[in-house]
Amino acid sequence: MQMGKILSWRHSWSVLAASLFCFALAGVALFISSVATPAPVEAAQDLSSGTYMGVATCGSTTCHGRQEADGEIVRQDELMRWQEESTPGGAHSRAFRVLREPRSIAMAKRLGIKDAASSEQCLGCHSTPAAKKGPRFQLSDGVGCEACHGPSSGWLSAHYAVGANHAKNVSLGLTPLENPKARASNCLDCHFGSAKNGQFVDHRIMAAGHPRISFELDLFSTLQQHHDEDVDYVRRKGKTNAVRFWAVGQSMALERSLNLFSKPALAQEGLFPEFYFYDCHSCHRRIYDDASARPTSINNPGRPIPEGMPPYNDENMIMLSAAIKVAAPDLATQFEARSKAFHAAMGKGRAPAVQAAARLRQTAQTLADRFSRASFGRDQTFRIMETIAGQAISPRFTDYEGSVQAVMAIDTLLNGLVNSGQVSESAAASLRGQINVAYKAVDEPNSYKPLQFRRALGSAVRTIRALR
Repeated sequence: MQMGKILSWRHSWSVLAASLFCFALAGVALFISSVATPAPVEAAQDLSSGTYMGVATCGSTTCHGRQEADGEIVRQDELMRWQEESTPGGAHSRAFRVLREPRSIAMAKRLGIKDAASSEQCLGCHSTPAAKKGPRFQLSDGVGCEACHGPSSGWLSAHYAVGANHAKNVSLGLTPLENPKARASNCLDCHFGSAKNGQFVDHRIMAAGHPRISFELDLFSTLQQHHDEDVDYVRRKGKTNAVRFWAVGQSMALERSLNLFSKPALAQEGLFPEFYFYDCHSCHRRIYDDASARPTSINNPGRPIPEGMPPYNDENMIMLSAAIKVAAPDLATQFEARSKAFHAAMGKGRAPAVQAAARLRQTAQTLADRFSRASFGRDQTFRIMETIAGQAISPRFTDYEGSVQAVMAIDTLLNGLVNSGQVSESAAASLRGQINVAYKAVDEPNSYKPLQFRRALGSAVRTIRALR
């Protein structure tokens, strides 16, 4: 999904928050202060051994195929919501269809692909990447149930059996999406990239017309949510903590980026480095050749690199630097030092950069583990919001991508507080207005102005402090 569309939907959510919270984030599942510790990611089976049975196996009216949300335990209209045409919630079901639209046809022609709808280069994310397929599996279903929940051959019958429980299903191969690390790992494959076949959108694909890759775990989870987190959900899976998902998502996105960067087959394109890893808009700027020309870039204190050198995309590093100051202060110095060392190593050569990436990746993994167990209460959430919007982080908002992450973060964290009942909707209204101003500052990448964005986001600090 393009960032403009994501921001448009998020803007609409801010304006219509009261009704949409009831629709998409109902129940008591988002209380932040009291949360069960997530089960280990390793609880799930190796998915390579499972068979993907297809969306049709979930479509019975006794399962998830009803037209009304009148199920006793779960809604049972989940497939209808998955197919919803008018909201982002239906985007997964439309993923394959997109490959036959004019834009994809034009992209395929530019890339020398005969047919995007039959190319492994595209199907890795625009369909369910199934190694083993059951008789009811169809590529045309797009990103189906099993793309997120895992191949169902091992757990399907146990899933609806009398006396079934979630832990048993997970032991049989169901992906524990209530676990932030498990969900992030799963979502990042397509929404950020992986080394698997057809799951890396390189610079050539973006140059051909593919939208820029952008991801934030809690926001995307909300837009794609097909279920209610009600009392039964909490009993079976524990309460969801939106701030925890945001923090773990940021950590694992950085870990994934550094992991992919370290793979030679992905990090080079002929003589050039793979530009996927760099901040797009640091290079895609207007060029002025006249004698009165002024530099269009702004110095970034988090990047000790020579003037004019393309910077690594550090949007997740910036967000983590805010979260660490509040939730893992003992790691703040190490993270800051390793982040700067990695940027500096990019100017020294491939080998030093890979070595520095490994050290920073190790810290990102530690943070993902730490954050997955953190409670992220009301005070911590407000302090993270204030840090993101405040002077300590503001000088690092020099490029579009980091700024987009910042405004999504403030919005996500505020929504978490509102949905947990820790901030009233009326009290949050003033901050939502300032968030919408910040959204407008990043609505159009080509008109992005760093100083204007900083002012827009910085105006929220006083309101955040008042809400605390």
